[in-house]
Amino acid sequence: MSVLASIRSQLAPVHREGLPFIGIFALASLLLFWLWSPLGWLGTAATVWCVYFFRDPERVTPIREGIVVSPADGRVSRITNAVPPKELDLGERAVPRVSIFMSVFDCHVNRSPITGKIERIVYHHGAFLSADLDKASENNERNSLVIAAGKVRIGVVQIAGLVARRIVCFVGEGASVGAGERIGLIRFGSRLDVYLPEGVRPLVAEGQTAIAGETMIADLRAGDPQRSFRVG
Repeated sequence: MSVLASIRSQLAPVHREGLPFIGIFALASLLLFWLWSPLGWLGTAATVWCVYFFRDPERVTPIREGIVVSPADGRVSRITNAVPPKELDLGERAVPRVSIFMSVFDCHVNRSPITGKIERIVYHHGAFLSADLDKASENNERNSLVIAAGKVRIGVVQIAGLVARRIVCFVGEGASVGAGERIGLIRFGSRLDVYLPEGVRPLVAEGQTAIAGETMIADLRAGDPQRSFRVG
């Protein structure tokens, strides 16, 4: 393998949703170079970051009935029991919720946590508070999906953050998705909430880094006992 081929193999492809933004950043950089070269180099650095932000790497998803994988890259910011948003129609009882916060340095392509059918999609207009705040689940702009796998229904909520102003959904109601398949993208810095069925124990811990499509966050078969974690 040549050096060039080796380098290219390590670079993640860019999602098409990011191409217009990368083009804008690149044009702005050229203009800044024309005005004053130091500003142009700052624009170039911003363009490189934009390319990095919209990366869309391949993921290796574990396949087995009952496995729930992370729908997002980022930090597990909170694990709690919470009542799902009304638009999900998942009842009024508190269920386990895993929140994953995506910084502007995380990959923002979202993936399906399970194999199933998109039963419901509801877009809710709202505020743009910091996605790391707990109240962002109720107050922020969000796109809510219910994915059904037999009798199991899981809620996935894409939440816009302080900087994020656009939520993109790649799927429609009635579509079938596989675990780890791409379902959407959020621009720039945001959060995903996953509402698990009542009684299911999350297999991740707060502060843990999750990888979309790869990190197992729960096992619906309940064959895997609750885990403990060590920080270090």
